[in-house]
Amino acid sequence: MASAALAAFSLSGCASEKLVGRPDLTIVDGTELPAPALKDLILEQRAYVIGPFDKVEVDVYGVPELSRTVQVDASGTIAVPLVGTIVASGKTTSQLADTIADRLRGKYIRSPQVTVNADTISQMITVDGQVQKPGQYPVTGRMTLIRAVARAEGTTDFANTSYVVVFRRVGGQDMAALYDIRAIRQGIYPDPEVYANDVISVGESNGRRVFQAVIQGGALLTAPVVALISRR
Repeated sequence: MASAALAAFSLSGCASEKLVGRPDLTIVDGTELPAPALKDLILEQRAYVIGPFDKVEVDVYGVPELSRTVQVDASGTIAVPLVGTIVASGKTTSQLADTIADRLRGKYIRSPQVTVNADTISQMITVDGQVQKPGQYPVTGRMTLIRAVARAEGTTDFANTSYVVVFRRVGGQDMAALYDIRAIRQGIYPDPEVYANDVISVGESNGRRVFQAVIQGGALLTAPVVALISRR
């Protein structure tokens, strides 16, 4: 009887293994996916936006005295010799390079060539809840919800993967969206992008937590166990 109850619970708690697929997803019949084209091997990148406390490398070609690593202060500005104070926060590295070049052009250097690279990245996402390693992770390039959870080394045994919330501030307003990453993995809908300052919270499955406690307590044959599991 215990075995039957365990089997019933296991079957009822499992998600379907069938790949359902969304309208824009091609499901290939066979044992092997086709090889990607060359352009498919390069993931489209999202332009990095500089934030407070980032460190950036400023390189002015042919003028080593102006080439240096500077840190963006709390107000989002940097100071560069001959250029003065510049607002860096909210700009991409190429936009900041253009601003520095504009300040130098004609006045100090006839045709300045300036490059800016991010040295230390402060833009982070927070992955919390039932993941193996909760914490903050840097946002580099384009990131999605599944990739963010993978950065935290995946979900725990007690995770409720159908209850994953992404918190985001948009235009001064706090917003939240609920996702089912089981459905994303099955191709039912696309893997959504996540952005700097997002907070991702993976929910907990109370039923699994109770079931684990029951097994550890060795009381699998008692009637209340079945009642507790059925109310998860």
